Amino acid sequence: MTNTILLFIAGLVILIVGADLLVRGSSRLAAAFGVSPLVIGLTIVAMGTASPEIAVSLKAAASGQGDLTLGNVLGSNIFNILFILGITSMIAPIVIAEQLIRKDAPILLGVSLLTVALVLDGNLGAMDGAILLLLLVVYIFFALKQTSSESKDVQKEYAEEYAKKESRTTKNILKNILFIVVGLGLLVWGSNWLVESAVLIAKVLGVSELVIGLTIVAVGTSLPEIATSVIAALRGESDIAVGNAVGSNIFNLLGVLGISALVSPDGVLVAQQVLQFDLPVMVFVAFVTLPIFYIDNRISRIEGGLLFSYYILYVVFVILRAAESSSLPSIQLFITFFAPITFVALMVFAIRSLRAKQKLLKLKNDSFVE
Repeated sequence: MTNTILLFIAGLVILIVGADLLVRGSSRLAAAFGVSPLVIGLTIVAMGTASPEIAVSLKAAASGQGDLTLGNVLGSNIFNILFILGITSMIAPIVIAEQLIRKDAPILLGVSLLTVALVLDGNLGAMDGAILLLLLVVYIFFALKQTSSESKDVQKEYAEEYAKKESRTTKNILKNILFIVVGLGLLVWGSNWLVESAVLIAKVLGVSELVIGLTIVAVGTSLPEIATSVIAALRGESDIAVGNAVGSNIFNLLGVLGISALVSPDGVLVAQQVLQFDLPVMVFVAFVTLPIFYIDNRISRIEGGLLFSYYILYVVFVILRAAESSSLPSIQLFITFFAPITFVALMVFAIRSLRAKQKLLKLKNDSFVE
């Protein structure tokens, strides 16, 4: 068991190093050829930080381990919103850009609902994968088209993060190509070790590959998103922090699941417990971003704490389910208990925000009269 854990950790480290080299090489190469920092951040970096999920899911899908593939994607999406945005907004409140409120968050919800519709028959087949990949191409085109209409503040924020431009010399070009090639190689290598060790850990612990995918694999492959979002939040680059989490979730569903469905011999099989609980949780997470983003155009520390607490509850549920505990609450209890709590909390946040705006407006009017 010790050797298996060490193999898992080694595979995870190799994955993260590979993702870092891939992002560094591709972003600098793009910058050298005149690609804007905003485009680099929204596409190359977003895909690069999702590369561990891609590598692990493809390896698992090609090996016929669909539970691990699905668990990795669903677990990462739940983790990205509830844990990463929860933690980063608890560090410092995150201001939400208009594009995220009006476009990206609704797109994430729409893609989440589409994924549920595609897997209701219990299998994500090749045709489903082709649909998801086609929509990914449309989304990337849409994101690139929107870059020209972004505000100067957003463009400046991305420029400060991704404008590290190198001279377009043969030496620099070859160096960055080498980074990309080595990064891709490490991703393949690390994913092999991670998947093999994850399957062994599941067998030793007597739990399903789905549980391992939803928890430790999902958290491990999301480490690049954690680093990117937390560092961005500490620097006050809130658009990057939120955009990275939301963009990665969209890419996970359209890209990672899409490719996995195409390479899997029999498609990605979907367990009944995923249909009954994990997929609804993912949709709930995507849905709850809309009112939270819309209220006051930011995620406050209290709202971040609410998101974080939901992730803890979700992990507890997954663990109890794996242990087949008699104290396992039903999904009906979750819906009837947590849905009203969420609704009341959002109403309180909305009322507080409205009162703050009214107070600010009154102060402006009073100062104008004076």
